[in-house]
Amino acid sequence: MALTDQVRTAIGDRMRGMVGSTEIDLTRPDGDDGLFGPGSATWAVHGDFPSMLIGGTASLLMQMLHPGALAGVWDHSDFRRGMAGRLKRTAQFVTVTTYGSTEAAHAAIGRVRRIHARVVGTLPDGTPYAADDPALLTWVHAAEVDCFLRAHLAYRDPAMPMARQDAYIFEMAQIAHRLGAENVPTSRATLSRYLEAMRPALRVDHRTRDVARRLLDQPTGEMVGGPANALMLKASVDLLPVWAKRLHGWDAPAQARAGIGARWGAAGIGQVMRWALKP
Repeated sequence: MALTDQVRTAIGDRMRGMVGSTEIDLTRPDGDDGLFGPGSATWAVHGDFPSMLIGGTASLLMQMLHPGALAGVWDHSDFRRGMAGRLKRTAQFVTVTTYGSTEAAHAAIGRVRRIHARVVGTLPDGTPYAADDPALLTWVHAAEVDCFLRAHLAYRDPAMPMARQDAYIFEMAQIAHRLGAENVPTSRATLSRYLEAMRPALRVDHRTRDVARRLLDQPTGEMVGGPANALMLKASVDLLPVWAKRLHGWDAPAQARAGIGARWGAAGIGQVMRWALKP
């Protein structure tokens, strides 16, 4: 094998291992296109590894601004031992529900629902929370699709027509509904209105800062490696809406300048990733 092929294989295998794509079965019976199908907007958005990596990390940073979402991570996850597991499980769920058979997608949704049923607790102010609360599920879903779409527009297809963007949000709403969410946004306009309406409920405390720090200070071996890892994480921060960065405390001029550099760097790294993952 030529050296170029060896490098390409090594990088590709590293990325596949990071998201666990080799550990899941994506075969589909004849005539079964899964929940969406090859011509769907969801296949298009979720098919680009670099933008999904950036968008996925950004979505976690955005989701944790909600006290209930943060509490679920703080009280019930193993984030203190590293965030790689959380990212990998999320990536596998998205991959199976996007590209797997209808049966596999429904099974994955069922597993998540069973996990959510066990995630309950009390916020520091005494308010009870539950991961299967329909309103909380809607928030987690909305933050995710917003960040995935933002990343796709920023790093893959900035000319994606608005109708196609609406189709993506509409298609993904069915996953949220199957998980138990209610009043789920189904277009760019309704998603924007929803996120704006949610802003008064969002906040940051010492726990938010701790979880965000652990996510952004991952060991280089947990993602792509070295400088590439740092750039992709900075690109995730840069991707967040201005108001979300401000809540996190990341709206200083120096950080804004760093975001510009991260954008350029992440775009270049994305090209290498796409090359490594070509069939």
